[in-house]
Amino acid sequence: MKFKENKLVGGGGNSLKPSHNHGFNLIEAFNNLALWGEKKFVSELKRTYKFQRGVYCHTEDNSPKYRMVGKILSILRSFACAQDDVKFMRHPELDATHVALCDSVGSYFRHWCGAFTLAEVLVTLGIIGVVSAMTVPTLMQNYQRQSYVTQLHKVYNELSQALLRYQTDKNAINFKEAGLSGSEAYTEFQKNYFKVVQDCGTTQTPCFASSYKKMSGSSTNFKCKYGCMSLASGAAIGGYGNGTNGVYEIVVDVNGQKGPNIFGRDAFTMYIYTAQNVIDDLALKNPDDMNDSTWDSESSVPLTQDQREKNFQRACQGDAKPGEWHGCFGKILNDNWQMNY
Repeated sequence: MKFKENKLVGGGGNSLKPSHNHGFNLIEAFNNLALWGEKKFVSELKRTYKFQRGVYCHTEDNSPKYRMVGKILSILRSFACAQDDVKFMRHPELDATHVALCDSVGSYFRHWCGAFTLAEVLVTLGIIGVVSAMTVPTLMQNYQRQSYVTQLHKVYNELSQALLRYQTDKNAINFKEAGLSGSEAYTEFQKNYFKVVQDCGTTQTPCFASSYKKMSGSSTNFKCKYGCMSLASGAAIGGYGNGTNGVYEIVVDVNGQKGPNIFGRDAFTMYIYTAQNVIDDLALKNPDDMNDSTWDSESSVPLTQDQREKNFQRACQGDAKPGEWHGCFGKILNDNWQMNY
């Protein structure tokens, strides 16, 4: 609501000062908004206000009459803003819409406060419900996938740091020279360089779940050939390949026994190339031949993006060979630690 500044001049008297107009506008606004029955009351206050402000006589701001006008304005504000008896008034510009006149003591502005109907509230809640039903499941899936990747990255960092400490302690130039070869060497490495809370030996449970699936839905499984252990981070880790050919296969479940127990979601395989000091996905001699699963320990690592993508299509997303569960870790490396599948 906009108030125009009023300047009233009486014959022979001084004009209203700008500081006086605030109080006058308050009465003018109230007069415009009041019911017909209250107009006479406001008119009398307005006439008295003009007189006391010097329109019809010369007075000073510190006179008793001016202080009396201040009391009148306080009474007017209290009358308009009484909490126990809020006045509902009809605004001429809102086409007979009933609203509540609200004001706080000391303020010279009016605020029109409207209310929503029950139908409007129900329609709004219905729209919110439909939008939530469409978006919340997707948001939850994205959050869950990213949490798996975050936990996988944590295990990857733990493994990298453990290998670096192992190499430093042995004063070697690579993992192979440090003695990381064979099942016994890997088992000792895992026990001594990780924060192990439970050693399950060659038994899969309770460190890992009793059964696993691939993303295609087919069942698959592995054996704890070289020791399965639960880590302080909540992840489970176990050796599968013995590293005699220069490559260790490490099976990781980022949340232990908890579901969904699917390779590519919470379960992954990493491969340690001991001569190159690299952790990557599996390098195959003939990745295009679905019948050939021969590891290539002499492959140039890290793998190329094309090699990782072929592994993903073949073994992680595809189901050419149920016994193969590699390819998922390489895809996440390709996508800069994002699970975009």
